[in-house]
Parts: sequence; structure tokens; C-alpha cells
Amino acid sequence: MSWSGSNYVSAVVALAIASGVALSEACAADDMAGLQAEVDALKKQVQEAGEWRRSDSMVHLSGYGAVTYSDAQSENGAYDGVVFAPIFHYQYKDLMLLESELEVEVGKEGETEFALEYLALDLFLNDHVTLVAGKFLSPIGQFRQNLHPAWINKLPSEPPGFGHDGAAPVAEVGAGLRGGLPASGGRLNYAFYVGNGPELEAAGGELEGVRSEGMTRDEDGKKVLGGRLGFQPIAKFEVGMSAATGQAAVARDAAGAVASDPARDYDVTGVDFSGQIYGLELRGEYVRQKAGAAAGSVAPDAAAWKAWYTHASYPFQPGKWEGVLRYTDFSMPDANQGQRQWAAGVNYLFAPSVIAKLAYEKNDGESGTAADADRIQVQLAYGF
Repeated sequence: MSWSGSNYVSAVVALAIASGVALSEACAADDMAGLQAEVDALKKQVQEAGEWRRSDSMVHLSGYGAVTYSDAQSENGAYDGVVFAPIFHYQYKDLMLLESELEVEVGKEGETEFALEYLALDLFLNDHVTLVAGKFLSPIGQFRQNLHPAWINKLPSEPPGFGHDGAAPVAEVGAGLRGGLPASGGRLNYAFYVGNGPELEAAGGELEGVRSEGMTRDEDGKKVLGGRLGFQPIAKFEVGMSAATGQAAVARDAAGAVASDPARDYDVTGVDFSGQIYGLELRGEYVRQKAGAAAGSVAPDAAAWKAWYTHASYPFQPGKWEGVLRYTDFSMPDANQGQRQWAAGVNYLFAPSVIAKLAYEKNDGESGTAADADRIQVQLAYGF
């Protein structure tokens, strides 16, 4: 923060008001020389207050909000999504950045739900390397770390398998390095981390889910190593590869029925691409999480969660309207939750960060489940 002339005068006036007794005495005596001396003294105080004249810290507030209406087959239409997600940035010189996102939602019963999506400390080691520590969005793939905010996502919903309890990790608690540097014929960006890893969910003697929202406990006592490498051979085009490996265990439940469970192998692989050509935006992503077998576990068999999507969007002239098309295939151990989906939508951009969306989802899942219900969604989102 720098001081302009107006800020300097404002500070002088503020200090003058705070010293009202001395000034009133000077004015009462109509002693202009005394008043000038008082002003000079106040100017000197401002000059000596280094933290007032220049600040080593910067503060920035951003985020987004969205309201969604959904109407699915065999269900009553409802405004089922109201979310406010402020994002805070605090930076000290060119050394440290604190970044954090809160998510505030209205629950089904009208209650207010709070979540800390991430809170990371970024220590800038040099122009190409940043040390990251805390809870951060998973760098596996593209969607979770770059595209999930409502005003950026071109459709009102996330691709099946790329949300909570899906095939793609959501967040991690740990530390890592990330950055970018020039490479032969283009640019290379990277993100590597070590973290507590996910927890597994079991029911009926089988694995049914992966909890990867980022926990501050480690059930198996083993860390997970992972990351992503992205390469940009030309502007507006990137390909990436992601992987993670380590161990995970079934999480103990609230009743303590699972006191402890043996650790098992845990692996993630993924690839992604994104690009633009003549205004047409194309992107796609594949991710697979696998938990190995573990003798003696409450769910001894191995299990895998896989999802992939392809996405295309195009802005129509004069640029306010936009068409979107996405196909997603998500498979998991519980066949009742697997899903294949076609989603088509049309958007209207009131401004680059103010978007209204209308979308139709054609869903194919287990008959009679929510995964098989077609749906219409309307959403208004604002990024600030």
C-alpha cells in the first residue's frame, strides 16, 4: 500500500482531529504561528510512522456466489443450491501469500453449513518454486483446482465423479512444491505434494467410497505422494499427467465399529487436456482411484473408482450467448451410483463474471435411482 498526496493529507487531518485539544487552544488564541507549528509536528509524526507511509502487506477479497434451481424426474422442482464462497488473500511482500476459501451453504433443512475449502500458506522461494503448506485443492487433474467455482464452470453441475466421494481427489492436507518454468518448445508447470491422504468408506463388507476432502488425521499412518505435470507447447493448449501413490485405510465410524483397519495400497492416475481454437473451448479429463486388497479388513477386496469427461463450449456472436456440451462416464464399486451423462446448456453472460445458465442432463444409471433421473437446472452465478 502506497501513500498518495490525498492519503497523506487525510492522515494529517486524522491526527489533527485526534489532537483536537491542542488545535482548539491554538485557534482560540488565533495564534497562526502556533497552529503551523502543530501541523508541522503532525507531519513529522506521519513521516516517522513507517507502517503508515508504506505497508509490506496487501489484502485482497474475491470469491463467488450462486443460486441454483433443479427439477429432476420423480422429484419436485426446488431451489436446491444457495452458496457463498468468499476467498481471502493476504500477501507479505514477495515472500508469503495466505490464500483461503470458505464455503457457506444453505442445507436441506434450512440450516447454514460452513466448510473450509482450503487454507494454504505459499512461500515464494524463487520465480519458479513455491512452497505450499496447509489444506489445498488437490492438484490431480484440472477440474477441482481450476474449474469448480460456479462462475467458471460452464454448467450448473460438476461432472459425475469429480465432486465429493467421486473418482477425483478433492483436497489434501500436507505440503508440496509448485511452479512453472520455460521448457523446450513451450512451458512446463508442476505441482508435487506429500499429505495425509484419503480415508476409505466400507459397507456390507465392501468398499463403497473415498473420502478425500482433506483430513488432519492419518488413519493408516502412511503418507501419500502425488502431483501433476502440465506442458503447454503453444498458447491456449495444455496437456497434463497426474499420479499419486501411498496407503489408505477404512475410516473408523462414529460408533467406533471399526476401531482400526489394515492399511492397503492406494494409487491415482490421471490425464487431462484443454485448448481453444477460434473461440471453441475443448477440454477433457480422466482419473482413476484404486484401493488394493487387504486381508483382515472389514472390506478385504480391492476397488476402483473411474471417471472421464469431454467438454466443448462456444460463444455465439456478439458474445453474450454461449453453448455448452459435456459427456461424462463414472463407474464405482457401488453400481447404484455409477452414471453416464449427457449435459447440454446455453449460457448468457451479463458480464465476464456474471453468468446465467440453463442446462438439461440426460442421465443413465441404475434404474430407479437418482443417477438415472434426467434433470433440468437453472443457475445464476457471480464471481467477484
